[in-house]
Amino acid sequence: MKLEQAVPILRIFDEEKACSFYLDYLGFIKDWEYRHEAHLPLFMQISNDDCKLYLSEHHGDGTPGSKLRIECHELNEYLKLLQSKDYSFSNPHIVLQKWGDSEMHIKDPFGNELIFYESK
Repeated sequence: MKLEQAVPILRIFDEEKACSFYLDYLGFIKDWEYRHEAHLPLFMQISNDDCKLYLSEHHGDGTPGSKLRIECHELNEYLKLLQSKDYSFSNPHIVLQKWGDSEMHIKDPFGNELIFYESK
């Protein structure tokens, strides 16, 4: 058996807020979206390079307040990019952890916490 990358499912409550945060602010792209019918909850995949996430409005998908770690490279450059954007709901910074990783914690509008990290 060979395991591949896991794709976390994050619970969202508002498509407009999710797109503003994940697409406009963090720079992910929407790969696809699905609804059983127009008035039913949204399920979509977003990505940024090799990082894929599922965002879901479905009650049983994910728990608000989840945390996930996303390995990245050039974390300082990503921070500068985020700081250059006009997004008033987040003011991220980088913390050097005792074990050597640099981490940037950002909460989405639904209480989920994304921890972007770079190992030294």
